[in-house]
Amino acid sequence: MAVFMRLISLILIVAALLFLGADAVSSLERGGELTVRSLDTIWGMVNAASLGGFKSWVQNHAASMARGVYSSLALPAWAVTGVLGVILAFVFGRRHGPE
Repeated sequence: MAVFMRLISLILIVAALLFLGADAVSSLERGGELTVRSLDTIWGMVNAASLGGFKSWVQNHAASMARGVYSSLALPAWAVTGVLGVILAFVFGRRHGPE
């Protein structure tokens, strides 16, 4: 299980670096105007229908949590995946035996 979680953390960290690089290239293409893609934007690029369904479900079934969910979707994609990946890497990192 620990090996699988380390693999997931590596995938999340690589995804964060890809998102950060894509934002940097987009910023350079726009003449230095800062461009940051949110998690909402990335999810919408992958599958807009599922994003709409998720937002509808949150609004109808978890209305008290809707503001928090929408705020988390507005965070930069590289920050969400990177922080989660680093936390998983620390939690499931290699264990050294007694020295």
